[in-house]
Amino acid sequence: MMSSRFLFVLPTTHERTMSQWSKVLGKDELPEGRVTTVTCGLKTLCLSRLNGQYGALDNHCPHQGGPLGEGSIENGLLRCPWHGWDYDPITGKAPGFDDGVEAFEVEERKDGIYVNIPSSAPRVRTISDVMVETFQNWGVQHVWGMVGHSNLGLADAIRVSGINFYGIRHEGAASFAASAYGKLTGKLSACFSIAGPGATNLLTGLWDAHVDRSPVLALTGQVNTQVMGPGAFQEIDLPSAFGGVAQWSQTVLHQSRHAELANLACKSALLNRGVSHLIFPDEVQNIKDADSDAGRPHGRLPHMTTTPAESVLKPVTSTIAGAKRPLIIVGHGSRFHMDGVTELAERLSCPVLTTFKAKGQFSDAHPLGGGVLGRSGTPIASWFMNEADLLIVIGASFSNHTGITSKIPTIQIDFDPMALGRFHEIEFPVLGEIGETLKAIRHGLDKRELKGADQREELADRWSIWREEKLKRESDDRGKGVNSAYLFSRLATLIDEDAVIAVDVGNNTYSFGRYFETVNQRVLMSGYLGSIGFSLPAAMGAWAATREPESPFSGRQVVSISGDGGFGQYMNELSTVVKYDMNITHILLNNGELGKISKEQRAGEWPVWKTDLHNPSFAKYAHLVGAMGVRVDHADDLEKSLRAALNHNGPALVEVMTDALLV
Repeated sequence: MMSSRFLFVLPTTHERTMSQWSKVLGKDELPEGRVTTVTCGLKTLCLSRLNGQYGALDNHCPHQGGPLGEGSIENGLLRCPWHGWDYDPITGKAPGFDDGVEAFEVEERKDGIYVNIPSSAPRVRTISDVMVETFQNWGVQHVWGMVGHSNLGLADAIRVSGINFYGIRHEGAASFAASAYGKLTGKLSACFSIAGPGATNLLTGLWDAHVDRSPVLALTGQVNTQVMGPGAFQEIDLPSAFGGVAQWSQTVLHQSRHAELANLACKSALLNRGVSHLIFPDEVQNIKDADSDAGRPHGRLPHMTTTPAESVLKPVTSTIAGAKRPLIIVGHGSRFHMDGVTELAERLSCPVLTTFKAKGQFSDAHPLGGGVLGRSGTPIASWFMNEADLLIVIGASFSNHTGITSKIPTIQIDFDPMALGRFHEIEFPVLGEIGETLKAIRHGLDKRELKGADQREELADRWSIWREEKLKRESDDRGKGVNSAYLFSRLATLIDEDAVIAVDVGNNTYSFGRYFETVNQRVLMSGYLGSIGFSLPAAMGAWAATREPESPFSGRQVVSISGDGGFGQYMNELSTVVKYDMNITHILLNNGELGKISKEQRAGEWPVWKTDLHNPSFAKYAHLVGAMGVRVDHADDLEKSLRAALNHNGPALVEVMTDALLV
């Protein structure tokens, strides 16, 4: 049997009727007694040659859809490769039975073999189109995913919609990209998969979105409704599998109100700041729907301008005005309201610290910036928290990694009532939209005399002490690679002041939090989940935002930072970056081990075990997939290599050989 293949051919007009003749093979290209698969436009055929005569049949066996072009000719009959049913290769009839396969006219001409194919019917609008049009009306511009056998109808609706689709190498990268896009922009995007393993591969990135409150649409295929339940191929119980991660999940059925389902998915993801999951059974995706209107957000979203009552705000403003050393701590939840935070800080002349997940939201270059608080932070931040007499915590979660003390009177401001006082009693839990609440507090302070001291000079002194210490660490050299203090000090001088930076987990991330001083950069990380492998897919999500002309991130530089362990998780996505010519620079700290875990083993007085890594040359790998790849073995070569990669117009990777102990 000849190997099955798909030949994409351009039709030539022979008869201008409801059909057209198309050349499908060259003369004598198909040997005697063989079959192959050819494609004419959108029509796939099984072409055979028997006793010098050519036959063309529809490629799909009518019983299970088996590809007849992958079959063989036995005893003068074409045998289906899936279940052995026989057909006449010329007429398509099944000997002894009433069924058969559609046959098409074939002509052997001087220049090759031609088949007369009926003209393709116009594409018919489906319920998938209705729902995708609804997603577009809600602002969805990007989908990351993998096209497969149980999502083809929905994939075709995305294809014709004009939504930007990025075909990834692993569905986990798709959900991480969508999560990062939501964290950065606050807007909705989607990840996309088949049923079964494709859907389960989405789960890690979706958990990242769920715990970090990022709006994401998860669109998964499913087996046909008629075989759901008994256990069909690649069928899993998707509502149960997604039950913990999706705050809203529904299956799209034949009689569903399809536009309304799409409306509710988008509305729930945006208002609940989480994952909405839609399950599309295979055959439902293709149901015709020429007349239904797409949904839209008009009249479906409230103005999120809730302000606390005066009875709540009055004691809050009084307490702030009376504090001698107030301190502001901002978390990721305040990222879209930093103008209000800055105005309040400047009114109080008090330091602003950030949680690690909020790094970069308040500039380290600002006279009131105190850096990151907690395990990934600076001694500046911990010193000012210890000296404070009042904490004003805005949009932060009180994670144990952050280390916000419970021993100092605290005002907590958040839009989520469950976040208020989640871990311990709070003196002033304030529920409200953060921007409006800050505006009301500032207005209340205008009427009061402030008791607090100006802490700018102390901040400058503390920064001076810390920068001296960092400078000493930059010169540390054990001859086993570049140290992290030096690497991040160089990167901070070279990277754009408004770049978007996606960071991974591990020692590289702790060092970034400690040593990299932000200006106006935006930082993306897997905050609560802390998932290894986050940074490169997240950079893909950020890059999409930089391509939107109306976005505040339009045209910004995108940088990804990881260790060798993290990059290994999704290193094939570098080929995705190359495929779509994403201008992303990846900084890879290669120390040959899972350094953070080695550190934890030593701290716990365990033997260091199984944390070593067998790595390829990542720089050579980058070159192989079409990116710029540079390896740095010595500190003297670092700045030149970083500069070249950051200035490169296209995908680039800098592999820096680093010392696992100098972090």
